[in-house]
Amino acid sequence: MFGEAFRMGRKFAAGDLQLVILALLAEQPRHGYELIKLLEERSGGFYVPSPGVIYPALTFLEETGLAEVENEGTKKLYRITEAGRRRVEENREMILHTLAKLERIGEKMAYVKRVFETDRHGADIDEGDFMQDGGDIRAARMLLRSALRMRYPWSKSEAARIAGILERAATEILQGGRPQTRG
Repeated sequence: MFGEAFRMGRKFAAGDLQLVILALLAEQPRHGYELIKLLEERSGGFYVPSPGVIYPALTFLEETGLAEVENEGTKKLYRITEAGRRRVEENREMILHTLAKLERIGEKMAYVKRVFETDRHGADIDEGDFMQDGGDIRAARMLLRSALRMRYPWSKSEAARIAGILERAATEILQGGRPQTRG
């Protein structure tokens, strides 16, 4: 799946990149340059796709009816179509995994950057920062962040549903595995 596609050099297989672009277009319409910057930002600078990669992918999405384009002077604004939304839904798990992986890499890159900057300036690093754990919790946090981004914008009922899920999770974490007592 993603592990094979995310390699040195191209970093994404063409089909995986197209799905990630569709997911980003599902969040909101975007220009090609915005997609480049967003992927760069989410990966902490690790993955900066060139225009020669992004624009052919956008052209393919347009030609296959998964995205449509609107000319805005010299720029093109791309938006996802209903067929594109269906494709995102069909591939949601892989997309979430890919976006979470990008964000984990971004966090690692930011951490490495902070370490090198800290070494140069002689300041202490807070190694106990729970947000920097390297295990399952961070992976789950990144998956949650990606899931929330993919579902946004949400309706009032969807926001209530998501809030309920998060509140139940927080309660369970605070209980520390103890059964809930009802009063």
